[in-house]
Amino acid sequence: MAESTIQQRAFTGWDKPDLDLSNAQWQSSSRGLGDVQIAFVEGFIAMRNSTRPESPSLIFTPAEWGAFVSGAREGEFDLT
Repeated sequence: MAESTIQQRAFTGWDKPDLDLSNAQWQSSSRGLGDVQIAFVEGFIAMRNSTRPESPSLIFTPAEWGAFVSGAREGEFDLT
């Protein structure tokens, strides 16, 4: 089988800073029962998989976070 490498590249128009999440205070998203953790860093919201904290985190602006949460509440996303 051929070996493949996935390179992460910045998206065109990506206007979010490269945040240092090493000292972030991560909080469970569902009273300790879920697999998602969030942290508030420099005016942004970071979200990561709590079972794989070394994986890349998603970074949201406050407006993006609001839209994401609103969609989740309407059943658009399965957060379990």
